[in-house]
Amino acid sequence: MNNSFFSRFTPKEPKFFPLFKEISTVLSTASDLLIKCMETDDHGQQDEYYRMIKDQERLGDKLSHRVFDELNATFITPFDREDLHDLAMYLDDVVDGINSSAKRVALYKPKSIPDNARKLAGLIKEASDCLGRIMELLDSLRNNSSRINAYCKELHDIENRADDVYELFIIELFENEKDSIELFKLKEILYEMEKTTDMAEHVGKIVRTIIIKYA
Repeated sequence: MNNSFFSRFTPKEPKFFPLFKEISTVLSTASDLLIKCMETDDHGQQDEYYRMIKDQERLGDKLSHRVFDELNATFITPFDREDLHDLAMYLDDVVDGINSSAKRVALYKPKSIPDNARKLAGLIKEASDCLGRIMELLDSLRNNSSRINAYCKELHDIENRADDVYELFIIELFENEKDSIELFKLKEILYEMEKTTDMAEHVGKIVRTIIIKYA
């Protein structure tokens, strides 16, 4: 195993850490664009923001596949292969969730974007920034385990706040929205956004597993 006694004295490929940092940059850019997408009711602008987010999603796919390629080509890895694979996969899932949220706005063209959607977009941005800080520290995990753990807890807190926003939105939606088609559109959009914060929290769980093994 990579965390065995002997592997601690074996040189490990550092190439994974820059790739994870690049993916976190994609996350930050995509989450900024999602906020802008949710700040307008202009369908043309929403379509444009979705296209820009889609470009970031494609870039995220390329970066995650580079991680998978490097895993196949690298003999000694800094953490267990399964953990690195899952980390790349779930980071990419967060980008995909942002893309799917914007895609639903572009496809469904709701009459207006509710305030709770903007709140969820802000929470997705907070989670993305938190993931970025974790990726910056990942290559010095042992020296920064307490800080990284704190960021993982922050991801959990963000996900809880997103749950609260989504639950309140659902209550108000079924009480006040009389147009069943509009109800479906808004429910689908905000569900995808809330699910994106779940994926971000799952990245934190993977990182905590790595800390237990290596810190």
